[in-house]
This record gives sequence, C-alpha cells and structure tokens, in this order.
Amino acid sequence: MRFALLLVASAVLLPVPAQEPSSVPLGASVEATFTDLRWQTRRLGDLGPAPATVLYFASLECPIVQRQLPRLGALAQDLAPAGVAVLVVNVGPGDGLVEAAGQVTSAAPAAVFAKDFDLALARACGVDRTGTAVVLDAAHRIVYRGRVDDQHGYTGARAEPSRHDLRSAVDDVVAGRPVVVPATEVSGCRITAPPTAADGPVPTFAGAVAAILQRHCQECHRPGGEAPFPLLTQAQANRHAAMIAEVVEQGRMPPWYGTAVGGPFANHRGLSAEERAAVVRWARGGMPGGDPATSPPPRPLPTSEWRIGEPDLVVELKAPVRLPADGIVPYKYFVLPHRFDQDTWVEAIEIRPSNERALHHCNLARVKFGEDFSQDGFVTGYVPGGDPLDLDPGSAVRIPAGSALALQAHYVTTGEPTTDRLRVGFRFPRVPVQREMQVTIVANQRFEIPPGARAHPVRASRKLPDDAEGIGMFVHMHVRGRDMSVTATLPSGDEQRLLVVPNYNFDWQQSYRWPRGERSFPRGTRFTALAHFDNSPWNPFNPDPAQAVRFGLQTEDEMMYLFVFWLPQRQALGLEVDPRTGHAVPTAPR
Repeated sequence: MRFALLLVASAVLLPVPAQEPSSVPLGASVEATFTDLRWQTRRLGDLGPAPATVLYFASLECPIVQRQLPRLGALAQDLAPAGVAVLVVNVGPGDGLVEAAGQVTSAAPAAVFAKDFDLALARACGVDRTGTAVVLDAAHRIVYRGRVDDQHGYTGARAEPSRHDLRSAVDDVVAGRPVVVPATEVSGCRITAPPTAADGPVPTFAGAVAAILQRHCQECHRPGGEAPFPLLTQAQANRHAAMIAEVVEQGRMPPWYGTAVGGPFANHRGLSAEERAAVVRWARGGMPGGDPATSPPPRPLPTSEWRIGEPDLVVELKAPVRLPADGIVPYKYFVLPHRFDQDTWVEAIEIRPSNERALHHCNLARVKFGEDFSQDGFVTGYVPGGDPLDLDPGSAVRIPAGSALALQAHYVTTGEPTTDRLRVGFRFPRVPVQREMQVTIVANQRFEIPPGARAHPVRASRKLPDDAEGIGMFVHMHVRGRDMSVTATLPSGDEQRLLVVPNYNFDWQQSYRWPRGERSFPRGTRFTALAHFDNSPWNPFNPDPAQAVRFGLQTEDEMMYLFVFWLPQRQALGLEVDPRTGHAVPTAPR
C-alpha cells in the first residue's frame, strides 16, 4: 500500500511522457528555413550562439495560444540576459504575416517572431499542434517538446499552473543538466497544412487576374510609378508570375505594415483571401489567358507628374544637389527660395525629387524667414511608400506671414555620381477654409539602445491641446526600428489602441489615415507610442550590433517619432481664399 501511494505521488510530480513522434525523436537536430518579420529567409543559426533556443508554435485563432503568449513574452524577457532566444513561430495557414507579427508585438514583444509558411520548421521539430514548445540545446538538438505549463486545457484551466515544464527544461539546459522531463502532452490546435495551387479551379488572366492587378498593383506598377516594372498587360505579368505568386501568398505585396488594430484605414492596401488565392492559382496553374472579351477596360493612369494634380505654385531649389557615387551623405538642409509675405492657406503639398533613386526621405517645415530647419514646424514629408499631403476641401495648412519653408533631405548613394533637384508643389483651396490642420509630435530623443538588444523598448507620450478630429498617423524610425504601437488614453482613463506596426520598414514608410470624420479625441487625450528596437545580429540591416545607439540624424543613429495629424473639432474659420495665391480674401465691412 505504501508503495502504491509513492507511485501516485510520483505521477503527480512527474507526468507521463508524451508519445514521441517516430519520425522526429528527442535528440534530433533541427535545421530548417523560415521567414522573419521582414520577409527574410532565415535559419536558427542566424540568432547567433545560445545555450538554449525556445520555439513556440502559434496561430492567431488558437485560444490556448492567446492565453499563453503573455507568459511567453515574460519568459523571453527573463531569459534574455542568459542569451536564450524565444521564437514565436506562426503556423496558421490563413494567418497573414503582418497580423501574426502584430499578435506577438502586442502580447510577447520580447520574443522573436517567425513565420513557418511551408511548415518546414514544424516538421523538423515533430510538432503537429499549436501551443507546443520545443527547447533546443546549443547544437540545436531537441531536448524538450511539450506544453508550456499545466494551467490551460481543452475544457478548463487552473487558477495558477502547478508545473512550469518549459521553464524547468530551459533551466536544466542552461545549467548543463539533462532535462528531467523531456516530453509532455500538449493541449493545442491541430496544425493544418497550407492549401496548394491545385485546391480550386485555375482562374484566367482576363476573367479574374487583370482586375485584381488593376485594383491593387497598377497604382505603383506602371510607367513612372514607384515599382520596378509595370503590370499593365498579361505579357508583363507572365514574366514575373513566379515572383508575383510568392509575394502575394506571403502578403509582401501590396505593401502594408499596419495590423487591423485601430482601423479601418482609408488608405489600406491588401488583397482579400479570395484574391490572393486567385492570383496564386493562376501563376502556378499555367497562367491561362482566357477570353480577351471578358477582360476589364484598362485602368485610367495619371497624366500629371504631380499626385496632387497640377499645382498652383511650384518652388524649385536654385541649383541641383551633387551627390557622390558611394559613402554616407550627411543630411542636407535647404530653404525654399520663396517668402510668404502674407498668411497663406494650402490644402495640398507635394515634394518631388528629380532623382527618386537618390532621395530616401525629405521633411518640410515652416520656419521664420532667415532661420534654419526645425522639426517643431513640421508640415509634411516625402518618404518611400508615402503619400503627399492632400487635405479634404475645407481644411488647410497655414503658412504664417513672414515664414519660409525649409527642407531636411536624406540622400543615399546609387553607385555613380549623380544629382537631384527638389521641387515643392502647392495647391490652394477652392472652397472656404473652416479648419486649420495641426500636428502633434510624440518623440523621444533621450534613449540608448544597448549592444545586442533584440527588443529594446522606447516610450514617448504627449497630450492633445484641443478637441480634435483625427486625420491620421505616421511613424518614423531608422534601420534598428522593429515595431511601434500607439495608444490613446482619454481623460476618462479609457484606452484605445490606435495602431500596431509590427514590422516597420525603413525603405517603405507609409501613413495610416482614418476615414473622414470617424475618429475624434477630447482635449487632454494622451497619445503614447511604444517602440522596440533590434540592435542584435538577428537584425539583417543592423550596421553594427556591437555599438550602443542613441538619437541622431544619420541612418546608423536612431529616431523615434510619432506624428498625429488632426483638425480642431469646433473650429469654423469661414475664410475665403484666393485660389491663385492662397491668401485670405478680405471681407467687406458690414
């Protein structure tokens, strides 16, 4: 009897090991490629040497994963000083990379995100359920596979876990001990293999694909557009069909880096699941042309070089900027050769370089005539992937009398000596101006990112000085910027998550604009931005992971900016504006 009681006690302390998948036993080495949050193909070795690596397999909709991710984030933060990397590996076949990365940014920001599009990493680990954790030793051999802990099951949950199986396994590995319990049963969702091109009829170019390209691609993929090649005809699409299938299936194109949180956004880009499937099946199913009679008429293309339409005023720098073939180009500063002698109201502003390859980004700010550029007067900018400032009728930017406009330009080299000449176009209002656009800048210039940090947090916040209707947001970091989340805290204490950008892209920066009239904020609302910076070797674009990084203007430095554009809610200026000059028309005395 005493012997039986001891057996029961042992069973409570040491659960029966899980049934081992015969194809991938414990001790097997793991070697597989996967995709990081920047759509780069990666291997585990890219993380650098580590005493242990944790892989946690997740999907957006698995409820057990949703409950466990915050614990994974805390574990990643606790284990970082020991050099242990925690990867959250998304294996949901319908989960877009941006939304999946956003889940990790919100719930487990200290973890590293990975997307296992073809389930190669899951197969290499012998994993068939989400919620499964795998611990690898320094040689990437499987030493633990199983649950995180025993808190959550299919039909209920404990108030607190009684066992911390994953943490115990990691502690054993880091201490150089054999893992006491190397396998446990997992309560999770069965992993479904992604669909193949054969899953459904093959659409034709004329019947389906041409219209999809018109709606989502030809804005950039056209002569004079920002994309590297046009997609106006089937012959053009056929030449790039394999690449089109890859980038559409992975969600890389059309480019969009914000999650659905805080939306809908008026300028959102992205294909529906049905559109993605149609393009992929067409590209991988022989690229049939179909009946040309069913093809939609060609999309009308812009006839003006200006995206805001023909400007009322164009101001050009007096001389071109000369740029070297290679090396780092320091930021350049210019003042436009135009003095605004009267208050001038502008509803659209567009910055145009003559050499788009050389100009990475450019900021425009209002300054007093004779003064230099200051971010405090920021109005708009030019960035890869961005839009010109184009306000709704009745709203405008005011350039005060006695002001000038200054430019801060960041150039990159192109491999050959070249030049650029900047122009700025202005369109003046045609209807009375009722409200003046405002910009609230949320920034932090006093931070230091330690060498090797994978997810260093930097915060900033600022209060809104008036009741406001939101126009939209823009975030800016440099090449170590990984993600940024924006929250509005109302005077009542209620919080609204406005934006999650989980995979910030320095080379394609975009605005996030709300539909007109759909977002309002009371005076005293506090906007808070939380960014994470990756200064580790894992970041493929990191100039030097051995260096601490502070605020600075050059690309090898860092920035942390949130711009919130808004209109005063109760303002009613009623200004008649001369569309030839942008000046307010004097009202006749009564």
